[in-house]
Amino acid sequence: MDIIHLLPDSVANQIAAGEVIQRPSSVIKELLENAIDAGAHRVDVIIEDAGRTSIQVVDDGCGMSETDARLAFERHATSKIAEASDLFTLTTMGFRGEALPSIAAVSQVVLRTRTADAELGTVLTIEGGRVVSQEVDSCAPGSNFLVQNLFYNVPARRKFLKSNQTELSNIIQEFERVALVNPDVCFTFTHDGHSLNSLQPESVRQRIATLFGKRLSEQLLNVDVDTTLCHLTGFVGKPESAKKKGARQFFFINGRYMRHPYFHKAVQEAFDDLIQVGEQVPYFLYMQVDPSTIDVNIHPTKTEIKFENELAIWQIILAAVKESLGRFNAVPTIDFDTNGRPSDIPVYNPSSPSHSTVSIPRVDVDNTYNPFKGSSSSHRVSVPKDWEQLYMPPQSNDSIQADISLFNSNTEDGNTSIERSVQHYQYRGQYIVTEVRSGLMFIDQHRAHVRILYNMYRDQLEGQPSTTQGLLFPEVVQFSMSDAPLVEEIQDELHALGFDITSLGGGSYSIQGLPAGFEGADPRQLLTDIIDTLRERAQGLDQELHHRIAIALSRRAAIPVGQVLSQNEMEDLVEKLFQLSEPNYTPDGKTIVVIYPHENMEKMFK
Repeated sequence: MDIIHLLPDSVANQIAAGEVIQRPSSVIKELLENAIDAGAHRVDVIIEDAGRTSIQVVDDGCGMSETDARLAFERHATSKIAEASDLFTLTTMGFRGEALPSIAAVSQVVLRTRTADAELGTVLTIEGGRVVSQEVDSCAPGSNFLVQNLFYNVPARRKFLKSNQTELSNIIQEFERVALVNPDVCFTFTHDGHSLNSLQPESVRQRIATLFGKRLSEQLLNVDVDTTLCHLTGFVGKPESAKKKGARQFFFINGRYMRHPYFHKAVQEAFDDLIQVGEQVPYFLYMQVDPSTIDVNIHPTKTEIKFENELAIWQIILAAVKESLGRFNAVPTIDFDTNGRPSDIPVYNPSSPSHSTVSIPRVDVDNTYNPFKGSSSSHRVSVPKDWEQLYMPPQSNDSIQADISLFNSNTEDGNTSIERSVQHYQYRGQYIVTEVRSGLMFIDQHRAHVRILYNMYRDQLEGQPSTTQGLLFPEVVQFSMSDAPLVEEIQDELHALGFDITSLGGGSYSIQGLPAGFEGADPRQLLTDIIDTLRERAQGLDQELHHRIAIALSRRAAIPVGQVLSQNEMEDLVEKLFQLSEPNYTPDGKTIVVIYPHENMEKMFK
């Protein structure tokens, strides 16, 4: 009995949609790329409910005829290529002919389109991959795609969509990638009736400043290298723009966004010894290569690309970034210690009266001096009368016992007593060393303070009252379009921590107060660090959000490595640490306390 059969087109389209259309941002990506391929000079993006309810992309491109509009929704129907050899000379964003049928298979689509030389256009309605109607329509030249109720016929896929703020951030990310590589195109973006961005034709640097702020644009260095293999242009950040998280990093190849970890390492290697380990710099790099030397057709999303001359291009990127750093003198100069130097060094002038009597220095030596014939009284060392007590063993008395305190720490194994000295020693400005019953205890002061602050901020987020310190002069911080939804999402959490911020519209916020204890901190940098950390957080429940906010704020406010602490400050830090239920590890699992056993110390002296 034959058991293999062909799947219906509707099922095959849904399977294909699972690879191409993963979330609302995938629809935005495909429709924007189609608009660019159509030669559009203006593209309008209008979404509702973060793409769940409606996604509309309107362009003024070449449009489609009545026959092409119907054929565009058939699988593997495309105007980009005609034969297999065309895959190696691609100059367009799309070519697979899978995007539109995949979108139509999992949504309700209405397409209005007209070519510039036609008097009337056509309106095509498709639901779940099935054509419902096709009629004549008097629409504007270009194409108008309206995608409604995404995944309405695939409940499982719709159920696993993230929150509206998360999906909106992903949509904005795709919008930014297309806008960055097409600065000569006008883009508008509207969400739930509110205009989030309006981009006019401009230069690449101006487009970067419009999307991510002038502050980032001012920190970029120009890169421009032309070789036989590729033409590399764009911008790379200065060393001082490096940060742990949230760096804007984009690679574009022939007008297409791509991910390439190998080329990313080339940029990072150019900054060796210029930035701290773990930090990253922003970059916007555009490459133009011969299409026949790359393979785009290795993934449905077309963000992974193989290169024929990968190693050579890696070396070009490394050399280009290093040249840019050298050309703009971005390498930091050596900062010599000038403490105690003379304010002015006189210049020798033979004709000057003060230099007319210069003579050779003379050294006087006492040839009769004998160190062994000196007066013994001048070298006599006074010996205390009670010198024998210096070699007596220590005796137990009340004064000595007063210096020893017992501190009870509850562990899962039961109650254990830690005998700890109140005298502490700070080693290299990083570790607090104190004597305990079993040996020497080393405490990382920065990590210990992170643990203490983290617990305090978590308590504040879970309802305990916090204190706000008002600013004498409010600060204004500007967030990019992709970060603004995240700020709106965590407004309640920021107020719970003690932040007093007010939205001014357009991604601008006024900071009027900070949590108590942050006096003297840069309000804008503090809030930016929190957003940078949250941008890469694992999407999930509110508890995960609270964790990320608390750990970002505690890292920013914790005692830095190298800060000198007094005895009282060290004792206060140690006491607060061991009052916590989990004093041994930071919230992200790093070790805080290490005890070096007394037995190991005795072995070293045997």
